[in-house]
Amino acid sequence: MQIVVTGGTGFIGQPLCAALCQAGHQITLLTRRKDEAQRSCGSSVTVVEWNGRDAGIWEKCLDNADALVNLAGAPIAEGRWTDDRKQLLTESRVLTTRLLVEAMSRRTSKPRTLINASGIGYYGASDDRVLNEGAARGQGFLADLCLAWEAEALRAAEFGVRVVMLRTGMVLEQDGGALPKMLLPFRFFAGGPIMPGTQWVSWIHRRDHIGLIQWALTTPSVSGPVNAVAPEPVTMNQFCTVLAQVLHRPSWLPVPGFALRMALGELGTLMTTGQRVNPTKALSEGYRFLYPTLESALRAILAQEWRKG
Repeated sequence: MQIVVTGGTGFIGQPLCAALCQAGHQITLLTRRKDEAQRSCGSSVTVVEWNGRDAGIWEKCLDNADALVNLAGAPIAEGRWTDDRKQLLTESRVLTTRLLVEAMSRRTSKPRTLINASGIGYYGASDDRVLNEGAARGQGFLADLCLAWEAEALRAAEFGVRVVMLRTGMVLEQDGGALPKMLLPFRFFAGGPIMPGTQWVSWIHRRDHIGLIQWALTTPSVSGPVNAVAPEPVTMNQFCTVLAQVLHRPSWLPVPGFALRMALGELGTLMTTGQRVNPTKALSEGYRFLYPTLESALRAILAQEWRKG
């Protein structure tokens, strides 16, 4: 397949491009950092520069492409959610997706599939209810952001494009995301759960997240929202207990929720609340998780680290 990727230099995008190339696909990467992308991706990926805001000659790369994978967006958990930060988080997702869909609409031979990033923040903070793709939208900044983001992607369905929206949970790997921040205190025997500890953590190993994208690209029966989470959500207490067992460390020093909220403002609420999300559509449509349990995922990740060490 000929696949156009945005956000291809990030925590998900870079290993995704490598996996797609290894599978024999032809990848074109749209990026604001052309030189950096060429160094990191090598000659196997065609790199095209754009600014994510304006139409331009980059649109030609959509001609004859089979699919577009849109992962563009500023990192959610970097810094307090000030008004300026919220605007950046919104514009880097909503406006960029709108730009891509409008460009697709103008092409005579356009991609047949759009895989668009989203998040389980769509469901808002929830209780112990198990949430599948049919659950209602929640409340809060992230829920509103995901709604607007998905609405822009769904506009592509109006001109015949199959749209898949990956509502992603906490992605686990050793070189990015939340896990390295959680590992550090455990290594110094000072690890523990973020209080209250009963909030649900819906997670996924990065290899499975990439696997779901590849699966969605080649499974034409799949469309609409897809929960990109493993089938075993856990509470924060359970997460830290398993992490401590794998690391052979105690889990004894809880992080007070009020301290996070004081330090991070509204962003702190993201860490003290959660959602119990199930990958109902992926399971029913036949995706098989490489790491269905938290212990298997953490052991695989930390085994890589130990081998490198």
